Amino acid sequence: MREAAFVKQNKAKWLKFENVLLNNEPRLSPDELSALYIEVTDHLSYAQTFYPDSKTAEYLNHLASQSHQKIYKAKRESSRRFITFFTEEFPLLFYNYQKQLLLAFSTFALFCIIGAYSAATDGAYVRTIMGDAYVNMTLENIGNEDPMAVYKQMNETEMFLGITVNNIKVALMAFVFGIIVSIGSLFFMMQNGVMLGSFQYFFYDKGLLWESARTIWIHGTIEISVIIVAGCAGIVLGNGILFPGTYTRLESFKRSMKNGLKIVASTIPFFIIAGFLEGFVTRHTEMPDWLALLIITTSLSLILFYYVIFPRILHKKKVNHKLYDQQ
Repeated sequence: MREAAFVKQNKAKWLKFENVLLNNEPRLSPDELSALYIEVTDHLSYAQTFYPDSKTAEYLNHLASQSHQKIYKAKRESSRRFITFFTEEFPLLFYNYQKQLLLAFSTFALFCIIGAYSAATDGAYVRTIMGDAYVNMTLENIGNEDPMAVYKQMNETEMFLGITVNNIKVALMAFVFGIIVSIGSLFFMMQNGVMLGSFQYFFYDKGLLWESARTIWIHGTIEISVIIVAGCAGIVLGNGILFPGTYTRLESFKRSMKNGLKIVASTIPFFIIAGFLEGFVTRHTEMPDWLALLIITTSLSLILFYYVIFPRILHKKKVNHKLYDQQ
């Protein structure tokens, strides 16, 4: 990008920042001022890379250095920061990544279908994917007329802790694999989709689709959903490397890494809920169908609201607020 075009594109933001800084604009909180500062320093990094000895780089460097101490001296971390991260900061951030979420979900769903079809056409496929030990154990449980007995073998607390820690590790893997220019995370979605599809077909083939689904999806609705969200975080990371935009590739990578980690952080409370359900609730296979369905539909509604609907509500509210301020 030519320097003149770069200045024209961002000049309004710099002037706004300078005006806010000098006049102590009361409408901006310290966090918002800090966010503006970070954007200006990103522009400084870009200018130093592409226009190292220019007036633009000199101006941005002066603006950034002048503001740093003032901002961070004034900024105090709110005691409510943990809450506002989940109720404001993250949903507004995640609004920008709905396409990546759709890509992760579509890849997972497609390979679920492929996994089920492969299991239907190849009798040995499930053993290849799930392993002989797991298949043999499940067949033994079916023979004992308790096909979901695998969820009753461990102590509730141990199972809850073990499953939760393992799921968080899986989410981190789905994210980190994104460093392979997003392909790694997509492969992770493919792999887990194939496993789920073949696993569900296995029970369908034994005439146990409903019993397996109403049991597994008690915890699986949240667990699978947030693994897909973690895959979305990996795609965000990979896209930061592939498509740097106006930033240097290194700066774009840093930004996408930070945003991806925020997405992964958002999944931790949900993994805790899923682990609790798997450890303490799923084992009760005798529960009535209506209760299992209530848990599943509530879980699905929670996920859809938090990751799809709520970000749009907050974004729309933010846009309307800006329009009101400009009037």
